[in-house]
Amino acid sequence: MQFPSLAQLKKELSLLPEKELIHLIADLAKFSRENKAFLFFKLQEKENPGLFLEMVKEELDTEFQKSNVNQAYYAKKSAQAIRRKLNKMLKLSKKKEDQIEAILYFCEQLKEYGYLQFKYPVIDNLYQIQLEKAKKLILGLHEDLQYDFEIRLQGLEKLD
Repeated sequence: MQFPSLAQLKKELSLLPEKELIHLIADLAKFSRENKAFLFFKLQEKENPGLFLEMVKEELDTEFQKSNVNQAYYAKKSAQAIRRKLNKMLKLSKKKEDQIEAILYFCEQLKEYGYLQFKYPVIDNLYQIQLEKAKKLILGLHEDLQYDFEIRLQGLEKLD
């Protein structure tokens, strides 16, 4: 089965009356938790622009507190699970500043909770990949914002 393109879907959605559109969006939100979260953030971002970042940090803090860092193997598994959760949450925001902030916060927490003390290659690579992802996102920002984020990034790179 071949699905229509996004342009075709937009065209058909523009023809729907408001009540049908609301019903369709509500049905779409029922299908997955990510759809519901995306809709929630889009509806709330005008009133509270920092809500996404607050919720991401809160979720990451919870996951880091639950994680097991007694042995390198469990630390690796925990770090990978938290990173997967972070990547899912990053898809919910299109703002590069929020994405960079979340990635840097994740890296800071990895250091704070002692994940990097194991010198375990998987954890070190995961950390480096996140720093590289942040660098790429920073390059697309305005110069003033680039400077602020680069200072934090350098602080994370120095302490390796």
